Amino acid sequence: MRVVFMGTPDFAVPTLEKIKNAGHEVSLVVTQEDKQRGRGKKLQYTPVKEKALELGIEVYQPSKVNSEESVEKIREASPDVIVVVAYGQILSEEILYMPKYRCLNVHASILPKYRGPAPLNWAVINGERESGVTIMEMAKGLDTGDMIKIAKVDIDEEMTAGELHDALMETGAETLVEVLSELEAGEISKTPQDHSASSYAPMMVKELGHIDWNKSSEEIKNLVRGTQPWPGAYFYMDEKMVKIRKVRVEDMASDGKAGEIVKADSTGIYIKTLDGCIAVEELQVPGKRWMSVEEYLRGNNVNTGVVVL
Repeated sequence: MRVVFMGTPDFAVPTLEKIKNAGHEVSLVVTQEDKQRGRGKKLQYTPVKEKALELGIEVYQPSKVNSEESVEKIREASPDVIVVVAYGQILSEEILYMPKYRCLNVHASILPKYRGPAPLNWAVINGERESGVTIMEMAKGLDTGDMIKIAKVDIDEEMTAGELHDALMETGAETLVEVLSELEAGEISKTPQDHSASSYAPMMVKELGHIDWNKSSEEIKNLVRGTQPWPGAYFYMDEKMVKIRKVRVEDMASDGKAGEIVKADSTGIYIKTLDGCIAVEELQVPGKRWMSVEEYLRGNNVNTGVVVL
């Protein structure tokens, strides 16, 4: 099958690689423009571009994918199908309906739940115990197309969004290749989404990681898990930002205020929540590396009774 692949970040790389390894002809890879990164402002390729060049596939990086020039470039690649994985631009109907088998999208949720740009993060933040990928036929609306195949992945109580990302990245690649084989064999069926059951997963922003200690311990733990590796969870202690990435829930009675440090020892910094305590196990303070609380307390004092914000 002749494929045009559209994708940008790490999440899309295994799908591109597995399509190629499955024997399909990838005639063109479309990815976002390179961006300057780091202090030196060095131009950095997108992860998908790096993989495409390694595989010897032509790369196209339009600033506006729906421009007349871009549409013609994609048309010249003569795709039987266009595969889209976290590309980063909305496609026009002219592109959506161009190939014989339309445009297929690998979406990181069990649709119709968690439509939008950050589905796997919000699944963890909201305490879901199951996520997955949906291969869908793209339509004009946001993640509203007919579903072709769903593959589910369990979320255990310690899994971070980063770990779920890696699991779904591989599951999505494998499932998409299965769908391509079924397309060729004429064996696919499509299921319309129940739009009344849909929910939206908005873009992640840095401020989302600021902990509200008036929430339950479980909600706070889920926020810590769901914001890893970015934007990360944090609070302010002595007017300094403290980032945290590993916590546990403690059923510990306390009369303190929400956010009050009630205990601090080698087992953790215990902070009062709505219904108990959160024990912080790993943290990072400005200018320092990540460290365990035990290590941090060797050189720093943490006073009980202090309310963190």
